[in-house]
Amino acid sequence: MTRDGLLRFLLGVGVGVGVGIGMLFAPRSGHKTRDLLKEKADEGKEFLKRSSSELRDSATDIIERGKEAIGRQKDALAEAVAAGKQAYGEAVEQPGPPEGPTAG
Repeated sequence: MTRDGLLRFLLGVGVGVGVGIGMLFAPRSGHKTRDLLKEKADEGKEFLKRSSSELRDSATDIIERGKEAIGRQKDALAEAVAAGKQAYGEAVEQPGPPEGPTAG
C-alpha cells in the first residue's frame, strides 16, 4: 500500500468514526439518527470501494513498470552475453604468438 493510499484510508476511517460519535451525541430522534448513520455508512463504503480501486490500479501500474524494467535488464544481459561470446570466439580464432622455446 502506498503512503498516499494509506493516508486516504486512515482519513476515511477517521471521518467515519468522528461522524459516528457525533451522531451518538447529537440531539436528534433515534430514527433520524439511525437514518443518518446508515447514509454515512453507505458513503463510507463507497469511499472505501473507490480507494481500494485506486489502490489496485496503482499496484497494477507499479507491477507493470517492474516487469518492463526486468525485461529491459534481461535484454541488456542477453546482449552482453552475446557480445562476450563473440569476443571470445574472435580471440580464439586469431593466431597467437608462436609456441615453443624462447631464446634467452
